[in-house]
Amino acid sequence: MRVLVVTAVTAEADAVSGGLGAGAERGLPGGYLLTAHPHTDVLAAGVGPAAAAAGTATALALAAASPAPYDLVVSAGIGGGFQPLAPLGSLVVADAIVAADLGAETPEGFLPVDELGFGRTVHHPPPALAARIAGLLDAVHAPVLTVSTVTGSAARTAELTARHPRAAAEAMEGFGVAEAAAAYSVPVIEIRAVSNAVGPRDRSAWRIDPALDALRYAFQQLSPVFEESP
Repeated sequence: MRVLVVTAVTAEADAVSGGLGAGAERGLPGGYLLTAHPHTDVLAAGVGPAAAAAGTATALALAAASPAPYDLVVSAGIGGGFQPLAPLGSLVVADAIVAADLGAETPEGFLPVDELGFGRTVHHPPPALAARIAGLLDAVHAPVLTVSTVTGSAARTAELTARHPRAAAEAMEGFGVAEAAAAYSVPVIEIRAVSNAVGPRDRSAWRIDPALDALRYAFQQLSPVFEESP
């Protein structure tokens, strides 16, 4: 199959590429830099759902106009883990990609955009493939939340946990990647390596390097999967 892996920043893209082996860099319109590996391309699209959607759509559009369109899109990177479900250094594979703060505040609480009568807030990865990847990586298989503002307080953590009790991780790009993939009818997977606990902001407790190592390991294990026929 032909796979597009989308990260937010270069450090994440480098970790993914490190797991996949040698690759060749090439530029895309919009100033994006893509690293091409056999069967898999890796793109750092920027931080946040809007940047992620724009970068993903650019790569998908170019591939759709070529003889070799993508068969799968993977949103990948580090993220926060909801404790104790996803401890530091663990991997999470999404069974749902959820836009956790896309909606409206009301006197009764938060209303997601789909409950307001327009739009959507959830994308579902292919169940069998997502479960297979989670098993291969010994990963937590649970919802991953996409947020525009990273959680930094106990109150916000409690709010998200109340609305999404099964959520294992939060990050900032998955839903944007999924929206672009859906526009091109390409299935999407999200994989997160946990670098910090969701909760009060404490940078001294972050473990970014071990999370990047876990991300690199994940793509070492997944390389044979990506080489399979779609």
